[in-house]
Amino acid sequence: MISNDEFCAALRARGFGFVAGVPCSFFSGPIDQLTREGVYLPAANEGAALAAAAGAAVAGHRSAVIAQNSGLGNLINPLTSLSQTYKIPVMVFMSLRGWPDPSKDEPQHAVMGTSTHQLLDAVGIAHVTVPADADAQSFGAVLDRAEAEMASGHTVFVLTEKGAIAKHRSESPEAVGLNRQEVLRAIESLLGEAAVISTTGYTSRELFGVTGSKQHFYMQGSMGHAAAFGLGVALRTPDTPVVVLDGDGAAIMHLGTMSTVGAAGPGNLVHLVFDNGTYESTGGQATTSHATDFAAVGRAAGYVSARTCRTLEDVTDGLAGALRGGGPHLLHVHVVSAGTTFSRATAAMTTTEIRDGFAGRLGGREHSVDA
Repeated sequence: MISNDEFCAALRARGFGFVAGVPCSFFSGPIDQLTREGVYLPAANEGAALAAAAGAAVAGHRSAVIAQNSGLGNLINPLTSLSQTYKIPVMVFMSLRGWPDPSKDEPQHAVMGTSTHQLLDAVGIAHVTVPADADAQSFGAVLDRAEAEMASGHTVFVLTEKGAIAKHRSESPEAVGLNRQEVLRAIESLLGEAAVISTTGYTSRELFGVTGSKQHFYMQGSMGHAAAFGLGVALRTPDTPVVVLDGDGAAIMHLGTMSTVGAAGPGNLVHLVFDNGTYESTGGQATTSHATDFAAVGRAAGYVSARTCRTLEDVTDGLAGALRGGGPHLLHVHVVSAGTTFSRATAAMTTTEIRDGFAGRLGGREHSVDA
């Protein structure tokens, strides 16, 4: 296993002074250390991370990206049209979730886990692998091979297997806010007939743990897309209240969706953003929500109303009013990062059962959308 010190020292020794990324638990230790060293940029999404690294590289600094392979889709556009087109060398460290055996990981990683290598091959990207049993010496050898590719002006991927790098959980900031589980318990009775979509991570775990409902849509993966999914539902079921339970990191990842929501103007949509300032389920790394006024963004994007909630009464009053319609409405709720004791909904249901349960809620009966 490669220690966090060894990982960061290897980058430092090779002159990498700029690292941008989106957290993955496989890289939780290096991200924490690189953040403390002042060389890590928490990017909104993987594509933005690569673009920022490419910019730093053109400015004369050896640059790297840290990301999870589930976000490879976000990265493909700047990879193929920016770094490859302009021959800007960047080293991309990417975790291999769902590989080599997808059955040993969560279901949202199965497709990308078995496709990562082929996708990189298809777009002509060189890649090397850090095996699970790597040590500092073998890691150095892998980086040497990657640097040989970069010397020709190519972006190269360093694919990293589970267990290769020591994990570390970042210390949570001083707790200021509500407990998310308490909020979910407080609003459960208000959700009533609403169609509820929850973002990936602890929010979905806790919604299922608190409500036990098999008619909510518990999103695993697709980070940042809960609001867009909810928008599609709201526009096609205008008589049904739709509540999206989002997270700060997820909302930031595709913040432009809020403009789409505002422009479309679904009166039945309520967008609730839980903000704990961290990517809690990937190691507690900080998001950039401290610099983002979600309520102001919502108003600027065209939401009919947007408010920040700091007490349970704020949340329940705000949600009760928003569910009366006339939206879209945004509720920004400050919560603490407190971990969770709940399991994923997929421990009790398959992804297709989640889909069909939610579809049944929309149609008033159980049915499949396969046809």
